[in-house]
Amino acid sequence: MRVDFKVSADAAGQRLDKFLRKRLDNLPLSHLYKLVRTKKVRVNGSRAAVAQLLQPGDEITVHVLQAAQAPPPKPAASVRQDFRVLYEDEHLLAVDKPAGLAVHPGSGISGDTLVDQVRAYLARQGRVTPEGEFKPSPAHRLDRETSGVVIVAKTRQAMVRLTEMFTAGETDKTYLALAKGRFQREEGSIDLRLAERQQTYASKRQRGVNLQNALTRWRKLAGGPEATLLELTIETGRTHQIRRHLEAIGHPVVGDSRYGDFPFNRVAQRQWGLRRMFLHSIRLALAHPLTRKRLVFESPLPEDLAESLTRAGIHWKTRIS
Repeated sequence: MRVDFKVSADAAGQRLDKFLRKRLDNLPLSHLYKLVRTKKVRVNGSRAAVAQLLQPGDEITVHVLQAAQAPPPKPAASVRQDFRVLYEDEHLLAVDKPAGLAVHPGSGISGDTLVDQVRAYLARQGRVTPEGEFKPSPAHRLDRETSGVVIVAKTRQAMVRLTEMFTAGETDKTYLALAKGRFQREEGSIDLRLAERQQTYASKRQRGVNLQNALTRWRKLAGGPEATLLELTIETGRTHQIRRHLEAIGHPVVGDSRYGDFPFNRVAQRQWGLRRMFLHSIRLALAHPLTRKRLVFESPLPEDLAESLTRAGIHWKTRIS
């Protein structure tokens, strides 16, 4: 069966494989690459290359055994909204994400994600993305159990620039974390390389574990008998960076089910009522990707975390610098 696509101005600039993966998302990736290798994919009548960049008006022909069609999306009205809107304009949407809401779909993720909820929210406003065009998406990630500020790109231009900014460290991200134990110093930094989380098994066998530079700065905000409230900023964006760095210095995030002190977590749950990881993205500052205007988005400490602080004997009022 033959499937034809025409590249719009909004979809231009993408690699061929990325373009097709969005439109043939029921097709296994290995099958898609095989179709390209065996000349079953043509661009403007010529043999295609997986990594070639598409231009406006390009005509793509794919010969497949059967048309791969994604299941129909849920009606926007049936998708709940768990996030709070902090800011919105033509290109950006800043939201306050609650703990427990995954940002993107993935293995082990069931139910609606932030991606689903944001797109449904925009659809209810009358913004319906044409098939094959850029769909609003978060420009960075927060762990599922981390609450706080997330930036969503509403246009491709915004996403391209935001990706560059987050990669280059041009954004200022501030977190609050409750760390096990007491800190003698008022501030410090953790400069410790971390193993790349996305490295493939084949890559590890070929060149060993890839260690990436990672720098986390911390400042003590308030202390209690058994834990310390920290303000943290990260100058690199490695996967689980704050959680892995605090574990490495012997002060894991309280409630962390992966890198934490599990017996201590059970005590915190029983005595302080802490039922999730105490990590919160309290502020994110950046230049607007199109206008360059300075923007600062803030999310107050959620009530459940604030109550746990009090029970832990830590008294603190919001005064992030």
